[in-house]
Amino acid sequence: MKMSNKLNIAVIGGGASGLFAAISAKNENTDVTIYEKEKRVGRKILATGNGRCNMTNTTASYNDYHSLDIKFIYPTIERFWVDQTLDFFENIGILWKEEDDGKVYPYSDTASAVLDVLRQKLEKSGVITECEFGVKKIKKQNNQFIIEDKNGNRKRADRVIIATGGMAGAQLGSDGSGYKILEGFGHKITKLYPSLVQIRTETDTVKKLKGIKVNAKVSVGDKEKTGEVLFTDYGISGPPVFWLSSYIEGEKEIALDIMPEYSYTDISDMITKRVNTLGDIPLEDFFVGMLNKRVSQALLKHIGVEPLSRLASSLSRKEIQAISSIIKNFKLQIKGTSTWNNAQVTKGGADVSQFNADTMESKLVKGLYCCGEVLDVDGDCGGYNLQWAWSSGYIAGIYASGRDMEG
Repeated sequence: MKMSNKLNIAVIGGGASGLFAAISAKNENTDVTIYEKEKRVGRKILATGNGRCNMTNTTASYNDYHSLDIKFIYPTIERFWVDQTLDFFENIGILWKEEDDGKVYPYSDTASAVLDVLRQKLEKSGVITECEFGVKKIKKQNNQFIIEDKNGNRKRADRVIIATGGMAGAQLGSDGSGYKILEGFGHKITKLYPSLVQIRTETDTVKKLKGIKVNAKVSVGDKEKTGEVLFTDYGISGPPVFWLSSYIEGEKEIALDIMPEYSYTDISDMITKRVNTLGDIPLEDFFVGMLNKRVSQALLKHIGVEPLSRLASSLSRKEIQAISSIIKNFKLQIKGTSTWNNAQVTKGGADVSQFNADTMESKLVKGLYCCGEVLDVDGDCGGYNLQWAWSSGYIAGIYASGRDMEG
């Protein structure tokens, strides 16, 4: 029996989107409870931005996101986006700073500061948090939702907001449970992929370069990004690789330009000049001062310019051209991505065509809302995914509470 005239709202998941949903849903006419399966809320927030929390990006637009229907995010961008998010955080105590490429961090450079002010806001607002309550299934009965955990414990709610996240970072609590709950209500889940993650490639050459970092322009299809690339025993990593991991579906090769500041002709001329002045140096040492020694040796072996004991003066014009080409276009066969544990975000999710883009409410089940990563919306690397979490959570909470964006 319902003991209060207040609207009882359950938020399933205490991550970024769930916390924002709970805060925006709480008012004098609502009781709001967060159900979180971990021992505390916000664990994934603490891991973002290498522990600094890349809160958002001042350049964020629809171009930075991926979905089978990208128009779904348009109403969110128009109503609660970067400026409103930063105003919100300022009002609860966060001093922020903008760094390269529009990335925004708390001035303290600590993700814990962001989580702390959010938890303070939850407590001040009167939001209840029940941790170690892992929701297994939800069903709707007589206009109420019955929420059950793995031990059979039951809770009731008038409205439910699913904010469980995706599959990425399972060690931080993301296990895909929200997808199963939504499927139980008839919702479709698109194909899921690890994203913002290392890319696995053929390993014959990269294993020899494990641990080496180079500044390179990395390309997949018609997408490219320049930055620090780390060679690993399974492939490549680094910011540009993470960014491009969202675009590798259907692609067979990834290419590295190891000297992006120079053209093919510049490099060819440079090598020719070095041969004329340093021709008495063996190939194994010939590129020292121009390229990382191990990188140059691996590239020479990759194209069959051996033995490395040869003097540089023995290089033919054709070999110089081949060396110049591989420096500008070092291709690796793509074998996939690293595991879900290493991924920062899930690509794919609940089919957004089954949700109202203005309110985040399900078109199939009245009173059921979704926000954040559980939906088929993911962003590029650089604060974009947290921005979607804050914004979609805020809107879901507002409308679940019975208000609208003007109310």
